[in-house]
Amino acid sequence: MSISLTLKGQELDPRRYASLPKNMNALGLAYGVSSGNVVSDPTLPIADFSITAQTAVLGYVRTFGLAGKLSRIAVAVPYTFLSGNLTVNGHDTSGVRAGFDDAQLRFGMNLIGSPLQDKQQFVHFEQKTIVGASIVISMPTGQYDNSKYINLGNNRWGIKPEIGVSKRFERFYLEAYTGVWFYTKNNNYLGGKIRSQHPVFSIQAHACYYFKNQMWVSLNTTLFKGGVTYVNNSKTSISFDNWRIGGTWSLPIARGQSIKLQVSAGAFATRGYNYNSFSMAYQVVFF
Repeated sequence: MSISLTLKGQELDPRRYASLPKNMNALGLAYGVSSGNVVSDPTLPIADFSITAQTAVLGYVRTFGLAGKLSRIAVAVPYTFLSGNLTVNGHDTSGVRAGFDDAQLRFGMNLIGSPLQDKQQFVHFEQKTIVGASIVISMPTGQYDNSKYINLGNNRWGIKPEIGVSKRFERFYLEAYTGVWFYTKNNNYLGGKIRSQHPVFSIQAHACYYFKNQMWVSLNTTLFKGGVTYVNNSKTSISFDNWRIGGTWSLPIARGQSIKLQVSAGAFATRGYNYNSFSMAYQVVFF
């Protein structure tokens, strides 16, 4: 189980569909730093855009039984300090943003291969193949100013249906999942314009290795495509075609407590999301 730290939604998040005991609670606090290029609309008078984003995320996960299936609900609330340099209409400028980013809510259910078990039963469970599904909702809670080119929030809703498969081979754990982000329109973009975006398709794959002390490491990768944007029905961008890679190290430090370190980098990008990131998270599990 893990709690995501994400900048604008393209996170690398291993073990999303692993089996867990029911009635489990997990509370996590993550801090991350990202630097590099972020998405900007090519029609805007912006060039040479680079940022450093420091983000703190408070997350909570709860597992429970629903219709006899292991289910979970998770919420993540990010707060971001963003500083950057860019060229606007040929003039060098810099700026900062500080405030809440868009919060995310996730509901997931393991459909096959993950029996509903309490903590005592789960100790003896050996995972094989699990098939699960989830719905992620991005809520327009982030700071937004319709007179600014760059904002922390998107002033729109997003919803992502997703399906995933995971399998355990003794100490190895493999996982893959795919989904599509759908977005509502931003009806207050740059002084009242209407901004819309086509769906964004994504796929992730993770390979984990577990040690005897419950420490684990993983290699992570994600690919996402699509997301052409329009302003007042006029096309303003090309499609995403991006690939990111990364790694995760989770270290238990006490009973029910762990620290997770994660790094990622852009391997290929046609536009935006070509940044490097590092995050550290503390998590405590209780029943």
